[in-house]
Amino acid sequence: MSILCSSAANAEVRLESSTKIADNALHFDGVKVGAGTPDNGTDKYDYLYGPQISAHGDSVKTYKHYVFTTWYRGGKDDRHVMLTRYNTLTGTKATIEFPHQHTGYIGERHIGESHNTIAVAISPINGTIHLLYDMHGYSPWRPSDGEFKNDYFRYSFSYEGAAEVSDENFTLDQFVKDTSAISEGPDDYKHLTMTGNLADKQAYQKQTYPTFFTNTDGTLLLYMRKGSDSNGSYEFCRYDAAAQKWSLFTKFNVENAATQFGNDYNWGLYGNMKYVNGKLRVGFQQRTALKDDRYTHQNGVYYAYSDHPEGFADWKNHRGENMTLPLVNSDEIKVFEPGDFITGHEDANSVYMVSYFDWTVTDRGDIHIISRVRSADSKRADFQKVHIHSYKPAGSDEFIHSTDFAGATNIYTAGENVYIIGLTTKGYPFIEKTLGGTDQFTRIYEATEGTTFSHGRVHINDGKLYYYLMEKSDGNARPVHLQVIDLDIESDKNAPEVKFPFSSKTVDEGYEKLIFEVKATAVEDRSIESVTLYINDQLVRVDDSYKFLFGHASKPHETGAMGWLDTHSPNPNPLPPGTHTFKAVALDSEGATGVATMTLTVLSDGPVVAFPAPQMTVNEGYEQLEFRVDASSPVEGRTIESVTLYINDELVRVDTKPSWHFGHKYNAHETGAMGWISCDQDPVPSPCHQPNPNPLTAGEHVFKAVAVDSAGESSEATMKLIVKAAPKPPVLTWPNEVVTVYEGYPQLMQILKAESPNPGGSIKSVTLYRNGELVRVDTKPSWNFGHPYAPYELGAMGWISCDQDPVPSPCHQPNPDPLGVGSHTFTAVAKDNIGLETSASMTLVVEEVPAPNVAFVDAEMDLSVGYQDFSASVTASSLVDWVAIEHSALYLDDMLVGEIYDAPFTWTADDYPTELLGAAAGTHRLKAVVTDSNGRSSEVEMSFTVKPSVVFADSEVEGFEASNLFDGDASDSSSWSAANNGTKNVILDLGAVKTIVGTKLWTTEGQAVKYQVYVANSLDDEFVKVAKHQNKNDDAQPTVTEFYAQGRYVKLMAIGNWPNINELEVLFE
Repeated sequence: MSILCSSAANAEVRLESSTKIADNALHFDGVKVGAGTPDNGTDKYDYLYGPQISAHGDSVKTYKHYVFTTWYRGGKDDRHVMLTRYNTLTGTKATIEFPHQHTGYIGERHIGESHNTIAVAISPINGTIHLLYDMHGYSPWRPSDGEFKNDYFRYSFSYEGAAEVSDENFTLDQFVKDTSAISEGPDDYKHLTMTGNLADKQAYQKQTYPTFFTNTDGTLLLYMRKGSDSNGSYEFCRYDAAAQKWSLFTKFNVENAATQFGNDYNWGLYGNMKYVNGKLRVGFQQRTALKDDRYTHQNGVYYAYSDHPEGFADWKNHRGENMTLPLVNSDEIKVFEPGDFITGHEDANSVYMVSYFDWTVTDRGDIHIISRVRSADSKRADFQKVHIHSYKPAGSDEFIHSTDFAGATNIYTAGENVYIIGLTTKGYPFIEKTLGGTDQFTRIYEATEGTTFSHGRVHINDGKLYYYLMEKSDGNARPVHLQVIDLDIESDKNAPEVKFPFSSKTVDEGYEKLIFEVKATAVEDRSIESVTLYINDQLVRVDDSYKFLFGHASKPHETGAMGWLDTHSPNPNPLPPGTHTFKAVALDSEGATGVATMTLTVLSDGPVVAFPAPQMTVNEGYEQLEFRVDASSPVEGRTIESVTLYINDELVRVDTKPSWHFGHKYNAHETGAMGWISCDQDPVPSPCHQPNPNPLTAGEHVFKAVAVDSAGESSEATMKLIVKAAPKPPVLTWPNEVVTVYEGYPQLMQILKAESPNPGGSIKSVTLYRNGELVRVDTKPSWNFGHPYAPYELGAMGWISCDQDPVPSPCHQPNPDPLGVGSHTFTAVAKDNIGLETSASMTLVVEEVPAPNVAFVDAEMDLSVGYQDFSASVTASSLVDWVAIEHSALYLDDMLVGEIYDAPFTWTADDYPTELLGAAAGTHRLKAVVTDSNGRSSEVEMSFTVKPSVVFADSEVEGFEASNLFDGDASDSSSWSAANNGTKNVILDLGAVKTIVGTKLWTTEGQAVKYQVYVANSLDDEFVKVAKHQNKNDDAQPTVTEFYAQGRYVKLMAIGNWPNINELEVLFE
């Protein structure tokens, strides 16, 4: 493999090794389909979201000299979870196959699910291996048939030290089996919880995107997303290696931010949590279900970090300001809005932000964030697409936003550098690098031959890139490879130090001279070979002689100057007005390079123009606004030809006569004033002012003055005019005007939005009334009612139990006076700093908790008289968490079978033989009645059929047994036949004495048959003939007999040379 490098300094960025991990990793090679699409009947593996599942997600980690990779084994019918350990010292591999197989999209195994990746981690403290896999927001009710009720979270872990056993011992035996009450058997290595306690299982519902980290002291951390894309939260936990146990999850943010916590809307996160630069951090874009804002999917960039070593407290935004934990209002940590980087696009759903987002933080604390925003409609005339690189150098207060950025899907860090790592369009790996806190990405590595790849995952450790890649190939079983690339971090430490004499400088347009020396210092035992200067990334000159002086008298134009000596001809290409970037690259005697930058601002020599003040404030309906614009030329000999005034970008007037006077008595209305010289006088003055029909309204307005000089150069200045409106009462809103809950609801918190629309105004209090009765006067924003310290204010029961050790503070005893079923009115009154008030009401509808949900698990049974095995199961659940299932009763034909008080609700013949065994032939009805802790009941019914059983047959041929007479298949493919010709009998048992009224009989190919029917009460009694064939030459199917008899046993006598009999149906009352 060959490597292209951007400079000699990066020659040590090199491919150390490339190893094939497997030949047959699973890949979805079919087409994207919808949920419920049937199997395509081929080896092509269709999928719902994306085609990637191997070399995807958190699938590669290092531990000592080992690299661990996860993958699913192809093809379509295999799908096993696999773990491979690669020994970088010996080059050997060891692989473990797990019993679990990818379950596809919510149990539809023929539809691949790219979210269901396999995450891996190794504890540096005790050498345990941890795997989380094959899940995407599953729960006992997702899928709805309950298939995953004990399998919605899939965690496997090893015994201590398993990570470094010999290759021979690296087997499935190193992993701990599930022996809990819900174990699937002796080969079950999946655990439903990470705590080992099934009582915690609810915490593991609806989880997606498992990702592991290791903090600075070797503690494993895990985060996952709980919930949905537009209403989800990040949750994280820690691994106690000494106790070999995980903690429960801690929430970074809440779900149901609007419906439960009073935020303006629910929201989810698209980004990630990372442990970088010694801290747990979060960066994301926000996704909501709002349909009337500008954004189709996501908006904003949000970032926070924790000063706690494991993230359980001390969260802050990028400015170091404390953040609420868990976060309710995402604006607390908002960095900026990418949507502001495209113009226009104020219409609903016009801005598209999906993918191309990532972030990282260097070892010295430089924060880097990448994002992309574009028009949602690619065909609109003003289509725009902008890639943004936002970075905050360590020690800076604000982010710098660069749109001169090619874009990337991910960024990474190692040491003080930031990397873009990916694949070229041909499928070869490449690496680009910039120093942290800068925007100077350069390509330092690119392969140009060898294996090509379709996608991969990056893991960086100790200055090396471990690139886990899937080979470009065909089919659903494809090769995966591991490439180890040395990033040459060590050479960065040996890079020369480079400095300009100033970090920034300002000059006037047409400046004559700019001379400076670049200081370049090499590390010990090395020397500086050259310094190369670039302006705006264009090569200026390579200087290989000390002192590295640029812009001197022999080369006056190279720094953009005009020249200052008589011998200097004027520079034909001087630097124009604007900001320019100078970059110096020093090369030392060992080939290492160092880089420094500075900015040069070139000021225009156009006119100098200014308003009397940058901002003015007037009251709405102001009569007079008169001012002069100051305009002059800084260039001797030039004069000002005109000053043009605009208000809110609308032309007002072009003034060609100094002193550039606007709003005077002859143009009273041009500045938005009403006028001040009344025409209602006698005599009428001249001039006089009628009231302005279009005065400037309350709000902010921008005045712009454009001055043009005698050389045609122009400059502009702006002034903000604030028109103050009359004081207005506060604006007060509830998150929702109507909220619906179920009786006994444990929690309801509402954060009201109260604002003064007046400049400088503030809210002094918000008072809450419940059904006309005072609840509380709140004098401290954020106007939060029903919070943990006042749980009963909105009628809730309370949700923090006091029955804990230690007792939490606060904790809640059950509300003695909760709100009952019905409609309740909550009224809030907001008062501002000048005493103005506003009220707003919210209707709380408390509904009765519905009766529980109940369903039979398996509605199909195949039973014959005398059956010895029987099992019936139901699933039962309440719609709300605080109402439990008390018991479930099963009835068979309205007779009680038995009651069960704890799940699982399963009745078997082993436990209830008398009640469940012995049902006679015919149709029977099962009914399950479930009762919850509120005393409400629901029931569900199903029917099943017991078929007659054969107790005697004179003769039958293998494959043509007499039992085929009652299999429900009247076609020629299933029938009874004797081994030889002649009259033959078959006796069947109805299980009980029945009143029999006839029979139906089908024969092969509809042939005629002679037969007789007999009935007896017992096998010891003589059979009584009750019917015979109606017409032996009648081939109508079925042939029918009609009679009236009572008996338990029925004998069919087939007479003479009879054809195969396909089916016999005995009719009884």
